[in-house]
Amino acid sequence: MSDDEITLFEDLRELAPVEEGKLGHHTVLNAGGARVVVLAFEAGHVLKEHRAPCPVLLQAIDGRLRVTAGDQIADLRPGGLLYLPASAPHAVEALAPSRLSLTLIGI
Repeated sequence: MSDDEITLFEDLRELAPVEEGKLGHHTVLNAGGARVVVLAFEAGHVLKEHRAPCPVLLQAIDGRLRVTAGDQIADLRPGGLLYLPASAPHAVEALAPSRLSLTLIGI
């Protein structure tokens, strides 16, 4: 896929099934200085604190996710969007079976 192509994904949920016992990690787009990854969490899964080298957008596709970033806690539900600057420490916990769209900006 080149940076000058128009690309449509009608339903990201189809590309990222929630599977018991593992975190699904599905890169769906890598173009135009952005990478979009869909993470699929079973309920109770915790992605331990980590950092991204670039700014990121976190958007709940379905389910319910708790994001801890520094001393702030945000519960993401479908339609919710959270921006994190580069190198911001954050962790994600799935409070229900969930899918999260992660957009890495400027990579």
